[in-house]
Amino acid sequence: MTAPSDVTDVPTGNTFDKYGSSNPLVRRMMAGFFGALEASLPNERPGHVLEVGVGEGEVFDRVRARWPDVPYAAIDLPDPELAADWRRRGLAGMFADIGRLPFPDDTFDLVLAIEVLEHVPDPEAAIAEMARVARRHLVLSVPREPIWRVANLARGKYVKALGNTPGHINHWSSAAFGGLVASRFTVADVRRPFPWTVVSARTR
Repeated sequence: MTAPSDVTDVPTGNTFDKYGSSNPLVRRMMAGFFGALEASLPNERPGHVLEVGVGEGEVFDRVRARWPDVPYAAIDLPDPELAADWRRRGLAGMFADIGRLPFPDDTFDLVLAIEVLEHVPDPEAAIAEMARVARRHLVLSVPREPIWRVANLARGKYVKALGNTPGHINHWSSAAFGGLVASRFTVADVRRPFPWTVVSARTR
């Protein structure tokens, strides 16, 4: 996932190391984001977790700290650098497409899609696939628009693209994204850490 930051070149959503940024504004934003994410996780321990679009594994680290012994499946698109990150973290990730998840129905108690759907050509199909494999909880996040693009423009980034981060092909307000999730799930909570939307939901 990406965030407005002090880093100038962001070719894709999962190559920007914002986690190690020394910029105090970025650090504060990321603290707010992860606080909202952790508050959105279910109270009960899940039996199995799936994270789609696992990226470098930062979310995995936080979920693993909360539930150290829970089986954790993780997927992302093919990227050797990501695979190297997974090995360093002890994460058994695999390459797969969110639109064709390689898992049986009702496999996971918790499905995570953190900063993923803004990159996906068919987000409705992705939501349907997550609904198929989830049997209890879902937590998703996306950049909150138009705030995300305004923040980029305010710092002089991606001006020719009207502030759109490279790789972002879908854009939602909090209400619109909540509506997308509600098309397949029962929305339990919507949090808005600047400049994101984080939705927690349950299967119907």
